[in-house]
Amino acid sequence: MRKGIITSYVLVFGVIFLLFLAGLLSFILFQFRISKQKIAWHEAFNIAEAGLQYYKWCLNNGIENCSTTKDYYDLSGKAIGKFEIQFKSNKSCGKLISQKIVSTGYTFDFPNLKRKISAFYSKESVAKYSYILNSNVWVGADHIVKGPYHSNGGIRFDGKNFSTVSSAQSNWVCTASFGCGPEGVGYGIGLCPPECQIINFECICPGVFSTTQNSNRDLFLYPVFQFDFEGITVDLAQVKKTTKDDGLGLYFGPSGAYGYHILIDGDYINVKKVTQVNMIDGLCTIVNDKVICQGDPCTSECPRCSLGKCIVEEPVILSETDLGNFLIPSDCGAIFFEDNLWIGNENQTSTIKGKITIVSANLTGTSQKTNVWLQGNIEYSSSSEVDGLTIISQNNLLIGLYSPDIMNLKGIFVAQKGFFGRNYYPCSKYLPYCKRDLLKITGSIVSSGRVGTKWTTPGGQFVSGYLNRETYIDPNLLYNPPIFTPFLSSEFKIFKWEEL
Repeated sequence: MRKGIITSYVLVFGVIFLLFLAGLLSFILFQFRISKQKIAWHEAFNIAEAGLQYYKWCLNNGIENCSTTKDYYDLSGKAIGKFEIQFKSNKSCGKLISQKIVSTGYTFDFPNLKRKISAFYSKESVAKYSYILNSNVWVGADHIVKGPYHSNGGIRFDGKNFSTVSSAQSNWVCTASFGCGPEGVGYGIGLCPPECQIINFECICPGVFSTTQNSNRDLFLYPVFQFDFEGITVDLAQVKKTTKDDGLGLYFGPSGAYGYHILIDGDYINVKKVTQVNMIDGLCTIVNDKVICQGDPCTSECPRCSLGKCIVEEPVILSETDLGNFLIPSDCGAIFFEDNLWIGNENQTSTIKGKITIVSANLTGTSQKTNVWLQGNIEYSSSSEVDGLTIISQNNLLIGLYSPDIMNLKGIFVAQKGFFGRNYYPCSKYLPYCKRDLLKITGSIVSSGRVGTKWTTPGGQFVSGYLNRETYIDPNLLYNPPIFTPFLSSEFKIFKWEEL
């Protein structure tokens, strides 16, 4: 009897133990599978990320037929998963601007556990900087700059900076043209500021310095790397070939007169041929980093000489012939003018729709370089996320005499061989246009020569140009600029990504 009871107990507890053991083993196996799934979940992300890096490698090495499906191997060389790539290209004039990539990764053990990453690839354009210069420069005390400022030359920065101000020079000679001189220590023409020192009868200053309390000196950087200015300028012949030979965008050949006058209105550009000009004189201009004025002794830097004296003059439109309105192609916003160019006027604003690049250059074989004059406001029809403008001048890119009192310019402005600025107009001849109130630039300036939009006397009195200046960087043009905008690097980079 007792033996039967014991046997029953053994059977009952044995069954209970087996059930418990089976449940424990099932739980362990379940947890093991969950752990493997978690590992596979993380591995799927790494595989998807590897797909992004692989496609970046293809872009930067010019591999056009890049495989969109590829096995992923672990460190031992075993294939453990696969990534699949989908892409959508953003092109203009047949050239790649940016690319959206969606990479899907998964392991062979858990092929249904997939992770997707979306990324945008592009190159960094010059819109990373508010200014990129290839010359010494003096930034006035009124100028507010929001965005990195760089020059290959020395910088006297008396304005207000909200970002870095960098120079490729450890020190430089600050001359009277920049408010300095070796005649003693102090502030004023002929004096060497306390931030500098007199050596061998020259005022030697740090790569970047300021003589005001406006500037944030903690953001001054020098010496830094020197920009390869030739490397970031545009191959103008390539733009001409695209518009003229390939039939993309718009091309306007030599005018046979003085140049062209244009106004942009959304999808259309109105083009006029300038048939007659009036040469205004008595001006001062900038050549490299030097100020050249009418009546100065004749040198090789003078625009023109007569009787041993410099002649500094500028053409102003007197008459023109309307050539019509032209539709700007939506698939190629490049417009090439093989002549001088005037854009807008004091009372008419150019409105940009889409991404447009306007180039003025003479590539006919003559030595005469073209100039661009900005005469009116330039605005976007919506925002710089979808709209954008780049203007490239072979020589100078200038704000003309008859410009608005309050002028707004949006875009990237490139003076390849000359300078960006506004010539000195004496008020004895050109009232009230000699003096203007406010110049606001949203975008970037790239200038081979010294920039200048305000002129003062040696004593600091305002005599010509814009009294107040503000420059704001436009981050939307950094990775999605108009076609043929100069890039800082040829390398594609990921500038935005998210997991889907």
